[in-house]
Amino acid sequence: MMKRFDGKVVVITGGGGGIGGATCKRFASEGAHVAVLDRDLEAARKTADAIQKDGGKASAFACDITNRAQVDEAIAAVEKNLGPIAVLVNNAGWDIFMPFTKTQPEHWDRLIAINLVGALHMHHAVLPLMASRQSGRIVNIASDAARVGSSGEAVYAACKGGLVALSKTLAREHARHNITVNVVCPGPTDTALFADYKQGAGNPEKLEEAFRRAIPLGRIGQPTDLPGAIAFFASDDAAFVTGQVLSVSGGLTMNG
Repeated sequence: MMKRFDGKVVVITGGGGGIGGATCKRFASEGAHVAVLDRDLEAARKTADAIQKDGGKASAFACDITNRAQVDEAIAAVEKNLGPIAVLVNNAGWDIFMPFTKTQPEHWDRLIAINLVGALHMHHAVLPLMASRQSGRIVNIASDAARVGSSGEAVYAACKGGLVALSKTLAREHARHNITVNVVCPGPTDTALFADYKQGAGNPEKLEEAFRRAIPLGRIGQPTDLPGAIAFFASDDAAFVTGQVLSVSGGLTMNG
């Protein structure tokens, strides 16, 4: 039986992390050859090895998305070794948790480089290839912090808000190329980033319980809660959907 992504090359940044790793595994289970990009090559290899052990196709690539030369090199290697990129998932991200007035310009520089400029690099490298083939799907992973704000995450929220605006603009610019660009916004999700967030709050158990009470579905998100929405946007089921933003947050935010 044909799977949704049979024969398609899917590039996923931050593929060595929680949401990224789960997303890589989901696409591979649906037939894709997954290019697992991560600045930590060992983490990328760990994800790729797990996929291969399950009978899927995956290849690991070292790529620091803040470095344009590394991005260009990784994309060229993917196209040469795996084939034309059909789907790009911009998932890599980083955060630091403290009130804005306590952050410093060097924090801003790193947050902007990873969460916004890194995504700019990836789009700029991949979009011309997709446009030349008149086909492509891009899914950007932002955050509900971009939609409603989040205390202690001012610059991160600003970057993710920028990513949402970028996605909508690129969706307009590249619709004529049959390229769709959509956004998935996770809410609180049990990842290493969320663990750092809780530690920064000083009382992690109390904070997690507060989140759990605030989420209508009554639990913190798991990395495996995200890949379904991401794969939908990347699939032919969403061929007429572009420039849209979907929260996967257990109902914590409900945006019309």
